[in-house]
Amino acid sequence: MRFQYQVDQDIVELKASNWFGMEELFLNGQSVKKVFNFSPSSDHKIKLSNGHNCRFQMFVDPTHNNVVCRVYKKDQLLARLTQNQNKQDTVNRIVNCALIAIGLGFIALFSLQI
Repeated sequence: MRFQYQVDQDIVELKASNWFGMEELFLNGQSVKKVFNFSPSSDHKIKLSNGHNCRFQMFVDPTHNNVVCRVYKKDQLLARLTQNQNKQDTVNRIVNCALIAIGLGFIALFSLQI
């Protein structure tokens, strides 16, 4: 899923993967932040080229089955972007999170036995 918005002279883009929980924030095509996130919401702050603060707030709206991305500049809401999310994407994200947690548990358990 991808959200893109022009703030002043900058193009800010947030890409999020339902499969792996990877979220990446771009400023004018350059990656500036990369994180793993398995929660139903996230908050990303970035400084624009003119020095102003910009924030992308992404969350799942369960009432409409959408993913919403709010774009703020200097704490003022500029835009509310939405994308439809089917239920299978939500299930896949939960299953992937569980599998990763189980895998990390096995790795931790195995490393204690060595």
